Amino acid sequence: MRVLIIGGSVFLGRAIVAEALAQGHEVTTFNRGVSGPGLPGVHAVHGDREVLEDLDRLVDGREWDVVIDVCGYTPANVLEAVRRLSGHAGHYTFISSISAYPDFPAKPAVDETFPRYECPPDADADFGEYGVLKAGCERAVEEYFDGPSLIVNPGLIIGPYENVGRLPWWLTRISKGGRVLAPGNPDLPIQLIDARDIAAFTLAQAEKRTTGRYLTGGVRANATFGSWLADCVEVTGSDAELVWAEDGFLLDHEVEQWTELPLWLAEGPETTGGWTHSSAKALAAGLTCRPVTETVRDTWEWLKDVPEGERSFGNRMLRHGIDPEKEARILADWDART
Repeated sequence: MRVLIIGGSVFLGRAIVAEALAQGHEVTTFNRGVSGPGLPGVHAVHGDREVLEDLDRLVDGREWDVVIDVCGYTPANVLEAVRRLSGHAGHYTFISSISAYPDFPAKPAVDETFPRYECPPDADADFGEYGVLKAGCERAVEEYFDGPSLIVNPGLIIGPYENVGRLPWWLTRISKGGRVLAPGNPDLPIQLIDARDIAAFTLAQAEKRTTGRYLTGGVRANATFGSWLADCVEVTGSDAELVWAEDGFLLDHEVEQWTELPLWLAEGPETTGGWTHSSAKALAAGLTCRPVTETVRDTWEWLKDVPEGERSFGNRMLRHGIDPEKEARILADWDART
């Protein structure tokens, strides 16, 4: 199968490239060539998807069986790619996000039947925030690609080569040992998925020319907040002591949810659906998910060889991790309180 991957140099895109090569597919990547080197075995075309001349050069004289678009964030840019790739590809898969659903994370059991944000397929970057724009990107593919298309809505992705910085930050912090500020309820069920599992599922569906949409968030309650941080302690071999502080205490100390202590969401009416979204449709269609413990182990095996100064704890949208001095002050206040 001839596969074009728009993106393909970091995290999920890299996982899709690796899986496609492992399956023996002929892989072309299209990216700027600045986020990271392409994997050996790909045909790399360097260009900027926001530059129309680069898109024209990409499609000139080329055809693919499937396109997998991993790095579309602005509907207008996705629309231009879709228009040019129509007639040059037999199927278009767009990697979106669970954030395209406005009911996430407030409502429980979000799935493919829930409404998406309203956003036109030609919107520019100023139209709205991340989830809104992702919904517009989806419409650009669904409405303008001349052929079958598939939308994949990942949930919370972890795994080797993560560039978002959630699990890498926790592994780095815990590997240093000592008392580690841990958020909220350690028994809180969470729901995580390995990028490599999304990659395998995406390629399988693209090869079958599947249409429609799939939410790929993994198996519900496949870990607790306590279990995955305990996994971090075990794989790093550190002497870290997890000190669990209550949600309200952390909020009183102005700890930013989701980012300062990555993936932490205080339990409440606005977050009741944060860990209950449903991947039932994808699981029924063949999505398989490895244990979170395995993902944590494999991520550390990759990360431990990356110099700390070169580790990424965020991207262009978010930075992750709490300042060490702030963490120490909060731990001291927690000790004084308890």
